[in-house]
Amino acid sequence: MFSRITPFILSFYLLGCGGGSQSPESVSTDAFDSGVEPVIDGAWYKPEPGVSWQIQLQGELDLSIDAALYEVDLFDTDAEVIAKMHQDGKRVLCYFNGGAYEEWREDEGSFPSEALGKDMDGWEGEKWLDIRNSGLIPVMQKRLDLAVSKGCDGVDPDNMDSYNNDTGFPLTYDDQLGYNRYIANEARKRGLAVALKNDLEQIGDLVAYFDLAVNEQCHAYNECEMLLPFIDQNKAVLNIEYDQSYISQPAPVCQESQALGIDTLILPYDLDGSWRISCD
Repeated sequence: MFSRITPFILSFYLLGCGGGSQSPESVSTDAFDSGVEPVIDGAWYKPEPGVSWQIQLQGELDLSIDAALYEVDLFDTDAEVIAKMHQDGKRVLCYFNGGAYEEWREDEGSFPSEALGKDMDGWEGEKWLDIRNSGLIPVMQKRLDLAVSKGCDGVDPDNMDSYNNDTGFPLTYDDQLGYNRYIANEARKRGLAVALKNDLEQIGDLVAYFDLAVNEQCHAYNECEMLLPFIDQNKAVLNIEYDQSYISQPAPVCQESQALGIDTLILPYDLDGSWRISCD
């Protein structure tokens, strides 16, 4: 693209050769434009309210559940398994961590060291990311490309609300908008549906960029009505509840979910497929 090696090209080269050793000066910050318009041209999966679904991110994958949409781990699920789900008439949403580093992932050496922030409370081996850092661009693009190569119909990037957490970086509302909009647009450019994970306070500014919402515990936190902009645009809201008290008495939660048009599952915290209560 360029006729000579600029500092940016040099930083990109270093990233590809093991970005963890980069100096802070080698990668720019504030790299994501919060004012970018949503990608709207193209064809991709657009799940609507009422879709039956299942999520399993750990353990031996149970494909016997009668659900139209499965969410699985991007790295841990082989393309052959996804092809089998397609043969069975299922759509596949692939999970990856968009806002935090995980030390066990196969691409962990690609992250610039200066983009790694504080440890995530309660999640060993995970660190918050500096979502302003341009060194994340090739990492996240490769993850989206991996989703395409494996045949995923969409992606669910997790931890997309960094600015509301103690990350070690002075992240702002606008920083989060820029990063989230970038990820969403890059997914759609590849023909992938993209889910907004939590980040409830920014829904009004992001609903046009995302094709569905995946939420955790909107009933437990009394936040379900904040997700209605997705329902109003005929976009599915997939909600997970972990409160064990709901196991014996799911009816109130399910009735509220159904009234709002939200598709709720009550599941184990480990998302290991060991049991499942659906509000379908």
